[in-house]
Amino acid sequence: MLSAEYQTQHAEPSTIIMNTKTITTHSPEETIELASSITSGLTSGDLIALVGDLGSGKTVFVKGLAKGMGIEKYLYVNSPSFVILKEYHGRKDLYHFDVYRLTDEAFSDTLDYKRYFYGGGITVIEWADKVRDILPEEYLEVNIEYGPSSERKFNFRSVGPRYEGIVERLS
Repeated sequence: MLSAEYQTQHAEPSTIIMNTKTITTHSPEETIELASSITSGLTSGDLIALVGDLGSGKTVFVKGLAKGMGIEKYLYVNSPSFVILKEYHGRKDLYHFDVYRLTDEAFSDTLDYKRYFYGGGITVIEWADKVRDILPEEYLEVNIEYGPSSERKFNFRSVGPRYEGIVERLS
């Protein structure tokens, strides 16, 4: 569980953090299953903000989202580092952004991001902390930390009430 100190340090003044939970996985396969498990609670227009160091497992997490959304070739999902956005189509559309090389100003100038953030699919953003100022009022943040070997710690926090139930159902 994230400490109150962490929540205070990382929340914007207008942000209301409703719920937090930490889950540890021990392999990429477990990470894929974890991400896949949350998709049943996602609806059109939802946004997942991924934060973590290079190689921490953000793209593996997105593969799991793709699997849970019925995207057949979910194992082929890769980071859109140089193209910024990749779209995948399954039971729900998945809009996968990687903003590693961008600032929030460059991101908002480059794309019609609102079309995706508030559109008919699910949006996931790698390196979301770089564009935090333009994120919607509510989103699910997933902060990923390294552990020993292939272990990863996923710190989930619902920003706003919309994602509270998703975080509560995590196991």
